[in-house]
Amino acid sequence: MSVAEQQLWGAETAKAVENFPVSGERVPVSVVRWLAAIKGAAARVNADLGKLDGELAERIGQAADDIAAGKHDDQFPIDVFQTGSGTSTNMNANEVIANLAGEGAHPNDHVNMGQSSNDVFPSAVHLAALDEATNTLLPALEHLEAAFAAKAAEFEDVVKSGRTHLMDAVPVTLGQEFAGYRAQLRLGARRVRNALPQVAQIPLGGTAVGNGLNTHPEFAERVRARLSEASGLQIAPPEDPFEAQANRDALVELSGALKVVAVSLTKIAQDLALMGSGPRAGIGEILLPELQKGSSIMPGKVNPVIPEVVLQVAAQVIGNDTAITVGGLQGNFELNVRIPLIARNLLGSIQLLSTASRLFADKCVEGIEANLEGCRRSAESTLAAATALNPYIGYDEAGAIVKEAATSGRMLRDVALEHGVDEATFDEAMDLRRMARGSAA
Repeated sequence: MSVAEQQLWGAETAKAVENFPVSGERVPVSVVRWLAAIKGAAARVNADLGKLDGELAERIGQAADDIAAGKHDDQFPIDVFQTGSGTSTNMNANEVIANLAGEGAHPNDHVNMGQSSNDVFPSAVHLAALDEATNTLLPALEHLEAAFAAKAAEFEDVVKSGRTHLMDAVPVTLGQEFAGYRAQLRLGARRVRNALPQVAQIPLGGTAVGNGLNTHPEFAERVRARLSEASGLQIAPPEDPFEAQANRDALVELSGALKVVAVSLTKIAQDLALMGSGPRAGIGEILLPELQKGSSIMPGKVNPVIPEVVLQVAAQVIGNDTAITVGGLQGNFELNVRIPLIARNLLGSIQLLSTASRLFADKCVEGIEANLEGCRRSAESTLAAATALNPYIGYDEAGAIVKEAATSGRMLRDVALEHGVDEATFDEAMDLRRMARGSAA
């Protein structure tokens, strides 16, 4: 079979391939599949409305269904860095569907009926983001949250030194720290979830500029209903068709929520790498799973490889958000024309966070062990524990004890007793487990 016979696209696609040899990276496949799903539903709705022959509509619908199912991903060769409305990919879809549908199917008159690139392409991007955030990212974040919850319970009574400003602070439990990580993830997932109702509002039905020229008044509502029923997603009309057509603020908002998740993952991954540092010359309060050799020259070295992966993913997501923000603010009048850029980076962020979160849970968090000796040593060594003496002897006297202990290298207990603190008072005040719980003397 010749190359030409294998290709289902037509002249407009060929022009776009020639015009945009930019990155070698195609439009995200999820956008292509949702674009096809919209066009399949649109053909059947147009038949229901008496706008399109029923038999032709069904052929178009079946062709679109096949694309939506991933059967023709290779027929969408256009670079993601293309015309900013996504017109080239919309024309690509129209041509492929028309060729698959067969005789009498016209790319524009039939496959694109009731649509414009300006409303159908951003609708596909919104639905791809809504789908992947709902069905891939949120479950992954919940999986990671559950892993931290299990460790928080396991480490509930493991006392260690707290740290502020990277300096010793009063004792905490390892379980308290892991419960904090769990809460960060829970709140991050909530932020993502709160952005999705806006993403679910698609501009379909606005056609070229938002006024719905050349589409039936019931078209968009009926297409949304079909798509919602088929996918289980709650797809909504826009609050205002011109707002929905002119900007991509909902996608910028979702990206902002993803950035916060990336910031949280950065904090968590850095903490774990630091707590696992050593084994002898570092903090050494936890033991991370040993997954592979950490050095080609130093025998026995083990590195925090999964936290390092997570940190790199988080950096990329934060960078993606910057690109999305710039793309979002560059719309003019009735249309934003940075949609492929936004789609590439937003869907990339969702995919990266989804896979990294599951990897973090399965290959790191679930296998973390507490280094009980390391935690005990740090808890007993922190001079900040003298804070608990404040109610008995006052801040200034406690400060003098800490200063002398730090200067001399002696144990806090010995110095405190020399300063006149009786043993019973010291032992009552310095109950590390109670101190970590925040209980007052």
